[in-house]
Amino acid sequence: MQRTRITVRYSETDMMGIVYHANYFPWFEVARTELTQSFGVSYAKAEADGLLMPLTDCGCRFVKSAVYGDTVLIETRVTVLTAARCRYEYRAYREADGALLAEGYTGHAFTDKSLRPLNLKKKFPEIYEVLEEMRGAAG
Repeated sequence: MQRTRITVRYSETDMMGIVYHANYFPWFEVARTELTQSFGVSYAKAEADGLLMPLTDCGCRFVKSAVYGDTVLIETRVTVLTAARCRYEYRAYREADGALLAEGYTGHAFTDKSLRPLNLKKKFPEIYEVLEEMRGAAG
């Protein structure tokens, strides 16, 4: 599990002064990228080598509000991994009091640059192994 720290910017809030719901997904992307990099895999290099991971589905359950200036901790895990796809799950907490703010997920397929599905385990076994390691570290 990886923890990523996000400080809420004013531009991420709505007229009620709370974080606009859609802003959680860019935070999840930042957290996913940091998790992947922490295991030594670069999205940029993977893409240059011909691996894309397009989003197939996503969701989020909002529990409490974050506001401008809050520091949010995003916990990220790989929870599902097959040769064709993976799923990341996220939990967002307010750092100051540990309150759970949101729980979400993103599902990703493994494709080539033409968006044709590929078998990650066969085509990029080293990346598959890293994702397996990430999944194993989820606890």
